Amino acid sequence: MKKLSFIICLLFISTALFAQDKPVTVSFHNFAWGTSLNTFKAKMGNPVHVDEINGLQSLVYENVTVSGYPVFMIAYFSRTGLEGGTYYFYSASLEDMKKCYTNIQNDLVGQFGPTLLYDEMLREMRPYETSWNLPTGYVYLKANTRYNEPVSLWYSSPTLTRKLNGG
Repeated sequence: MKKLSFIICLLFISTALFAQDKPVTVSFHNFAWGTSLNTFKAKMGNPVHVDEINGLQSLVYENVTVSGYPVFMIAYFSRTGLEGGTYYFYSASLEDMKKCYTNIQNDLVGQFGPTLLYDEMLREMRPYETSWNLPTGYVYLKANTRYNEPVSLWYSSPTLTRKLNGG
């Protein structure tokens, strides 16, 4: 039995390490960073609201589905194109919120791999918060159960991530 447990553990570790070696591309809603506003709107349709904040134009969409969940979506554009986006997941109860967070987190781990860096491990120790800081973008998943805020999923291009971090 110990031998079987050891083999399973090795398979898990090797799978996690292999996932880190594969190139991972971060995009938002299957659109590459830099996608033009017109191209985005041509595929997504007209947004329900448009706003501009800090040099970014935001397009707001309702009734979008992500991983089987209905979401409220905001896409952020600079003059050079798509720079980021956020999903806000609808949930009816605290239990629904926790289930949604766990399901989305599992999908993201499957897509981007485990968060193995030391800084990320510290963040992982806090409940309901996970992030991936990848060369092709930043992904941040959060649920605030204390204030019953919706599960939110943020994506940003490397350019926007550097700008937000003061670089």
